[in-house]
Amino acid sequence: MNDPMLLDAWRRMLLIRRFEEAVSDAFAQGSVVGTAHFCIGQEASAVGTVDALRPDDLVTSNHRGHGHFLAKGADPKRLMAELFGKATGYSGGRGGSQHVADLSIGFLGSHGITAGMIPVATGAALSQRLLDTGRVVVAFFGDGATGQGAFHEAVNIGAAWQLPIVYLCENNLYAMSTPIGESFRVTSIADRACAYGIRGVSVDGNDVEAVYLTVHEGVERARLGGGPTLVEARTYRMCGHSKSDQCEYRTDEEEACWFERDPLTIAEERILEREIATAAELDPIAEAVTATVDEAVRFALDSPDPDPATVAEGVFAEFDLGATKH
Repeated sequence: MNDPMLLDAWRRMLLIRRFEEAVSDAFAQGSVVGTAHFCIGQEASAVGTVDALRPDDLVTSNHRGHGHFLAKGADPKRLMAELFGKATGYSGGRGGSQHVADLSIGFLGSHGITAGMIPVATGAALSQRLLDTGRVVVAFFGDGATGQGAFHEAVNIGAAWQLPIVYLCENNLYAMSTPIGESFRVTSIADRACAYGIRGVSVDGNDVEAVYLTVHEGVERARLGGGPTLVEARTYRMCGHSKSDQCEYRTDEEEACWFERDPLTIAEERILEREIATAAELDPIAEAVTATVDEAVRFALDSPDPDPATVAEGVFAEFDLGATKH
């Protein structure tokens, strides 16, 4: 990353952090409809990965996807409105936290089912190959997803057909409350790549520059026909699995160790050390980010609820109860 890229990466990571904190507050106040899974602490893997892509490259996400979406260029106001269940949201207020997409920016969608979007990403990569677009797809998923059959089937197909895709595992050490040591015997998820004959690499997921460099290599390799790469970004969620999770399965010592490696702190210290910007110059950037998130909350609060008359729009099938015989 050059200096301007690092500074902008820090700003966007801060945007994700402040957005998630605002959603957490709104959830506690009852403004957020449905559930919410925050990516606080995992901002570097989202921003570093997206920065390694071309604007027209494609991304799929998972249940912890607000950061991926914002990193790809989502409008904070429309995303916040969706979480508030408002008509101005990305899914008209009916998708919620786990079901948002914007094809115009190459964000193919998030999903509430663990590993549910990995086959979709693989199919998207196949389409890019057949259409000869030169685009690459990145599939974001967590360590828990690597225990699903969908992960293995999709990666195997991606490898067998040498598809232009990067499988990006955000290993935050826990699948809900289950530590990775109880889920599989290998010490690194990246080691699983050898079973499919593809490249696997592990990277510090809290270092945005390291993520960028690692993913960029995998993306360009895929773009040139070299096939998939499995990237393991080792990171840590600085919150529970969901809003109701109190993290009683984690020790204070473990949390303290990881909190010292806050990706925002790492990036900010690097900016100051390289004299890219001074602390005084970072302050107005941070204030602007806070203002952006505050505006998103106001937009969501002021937006209208969905029209009940449109409840059947956008669904695959309608069921007429009146036509049912008993």
